[in-house]
Amino acid sequence: MSRLQTEHVYKVFGRRPEEAVRSLEGGADRDDLRADGTTAAVIDASFSVEPGQIFVVMGLSGSGKSTLLRMLNGLLEPTSGRVLYDGQDLTALTPGELRHVRSTKISMVFQHFALFPHRDVLENAAYGLEVQGVSRAERERRATEALELCGLAGWERSWPDELSGGMQQRVGLARALATDADLLLMDESFSALDPLIRRDMQDQLLEIQHRLKKTIVFITHDLNEAMRLGDSIAVMRNGRIVQLGTAEDILMRPADDYVASFIQDVDRSRVLTADAVMTDPGRSDGVEDRACDCPTVSADTPLAELCAVSARVPHPVAVTDADGVVLGRVPQSRLVAFIGDEQRAPLRCDRAAVPRQHPERKKEVSV
Repeated sequence: MSRLQTEHVYKVFGRRPEEAVRSLEGGADRDDLRADGTTAAVIDASFSVEPGQIFVVMGLSGSGKSTLLRMLNGLLEPTSGRVLYDGQDLTALTPGELRHVRSTKISMVFQHFALFPHRDVLENAAYGLEVQGVSRAERERRATEALELCGLAGWERSWPDELSGGMQQRVGLARALATDADLLLMDESFSALDPLIRRDMQDQLLEIQHRLKKTIVFITHDLNEAMRLGDSIAVMRNGRIVQLGTAEDILMRPADDYVASFIQDVDRSRVLTADAVMTDPGRSDGVEDRACDCPTVSADTPLAELCAVSARVPHPVAVTDADGVVLGRVPQSRLVAFIGDEQRAPLRCDRAAVPRQHPERKKEVSV
């Protein structure tokens, strides 16, 4: 069962929102509704998020991504459609039931830290547990563990204004983790940080995710961040999800010109992996059923590393599994074609036979 699922979710602000939904379902455009002051923020959004997955929603300002996020925990009620958490319809809950879900099962990490200046770091990290009614000793124990996990051991009794921006955001993340919620919603959580600190926070999140296997919905307008973090990515434009897939899917098969314009400056060599470019294993060029003494790579090796290996051998590079069995091979000409902007080689037609890259290994790729 999916941890989180949306079914044809709409959010319309303004007069007669239900009527606006019917118009949109009938083919009306978002701009058609603006004449009478109606704004369609989210239009027919459907997707599912699996347990332990980082699901990234990417789009420019005004695309509807933050509105969508707020419907996932009931801060906004959909005009139409359903939001399901572990099969439970959140849109059908009473206000009290919804508050219980938000306090115990779904945590949110905000863009601007949202720390209490009159509480120290430990008290801020323990706040969600205090709301739940957890005893002081227990909430301090769990908050201390969460702070240590976020790299803030020793800062428990410091005040928020004594911390850097990145450290304050770590406190916000620790507060979400302390509640032990299965689902984390992160709304542009790193966008207010300087680039180097932002990357450190991405590293921190990936390290935490490797250990805890939370389910995360992460909102961003930054493509590099989306490609680095996301197991699955939804690209939004004008309230609609225009493409849904892996980073590789979006890079290799953009759904339209809008998506293509997003990805044109991405360093594909650090996002794509060997399984995206390999062909069927052959019996020529030194590639046999099992790896020879020549250098080989795994299916999740990024192309940047694959290039270095390819430069050292006079034949295609073998792609092998953990047992040394050859899954495919990568000729140098094909590698160059995939990295180049001018030529995009087609994906192999029998990709179902190739193991998908493991999400934990994928996270080692940098953009």
